[in-house]
Amino acid sequence: MLRFYLRTSSSRAPSPSGTRKRRAGRSDSIRSKGFEKDHEFNVRWLRESRRVLRPGGTLWVSGTHHIIFSLGFALQSLGFRIINSVVWQKPDPPPNALHTAFTHAHETLIWASKGRGHTFNYHLVNAPNPSSQISSVWRIPSVPHTEKTHGYHPTQKPLGLVRRALLASSREGELVFDPFCGSGTTGVAAKELGRSFVGAELEEEFCGLAARRIRAALRGGHVA
Repeated sequence: MLRFYLRTSSSRAPSPSGTRKRRAGRSDSIRSKGFEKDHEFNVRWLRESRRVLRPGGTLWVSGTHHIIFSLGFALQSLGFRIINSVVWQKPDPPPNALHTAFTHAHETLIWASKGRGHTFNYHLVNAPNPSSQISSVWRIPSVPHTEKTHGYHPTQKPLGLVRRALLASSREGELVFDPFCGSGTTGVAAKELGRSFVGAELEEEFCGLAARRIRAALRGGHVA
């Protein structure tokens, strides 16, 4: 049974049929099937994640305003306990080219648990000075080019973001599972931090990308 479970979401929910938009032979976004079907899918996969989580096990989900409210409602409906809502503030967001809305400069992460007794490695993520505690607003740049050397993924998350979530809420040797593995960032972070990892991904191209990145990572290569 899993102690820790992490899902790094795309900006929209994967559709029940797995339909994706294609451009130049690449899968570059996930087509919404409408709110009701997207929400049904979120409830379905979150229910399964709750089934395999150990008591006290934790789960992270992330997304933009397109999907995060559905994820949060689904988590609460299924009996998860919300620990924190974290804002990933992007200091370098792409501009709003159409000038129809504010620039999308953040994504939301929800940290939730199956009951009480969750892990929080306070002293690994905070300095000894209480006045410098890390808040629920994380200012982390978007994915640097150095993390794209093994290939392209449209919704790749920066390693620093996922690494902080793992460092804060899991212990060495515990199992991390990402059912939407994508480019393998969760696996890279888990390996560097000495966690075990299992990932799942529908797209063969991205399975290869994730495998290349995880193989290149050094176990225990990141010092907390």
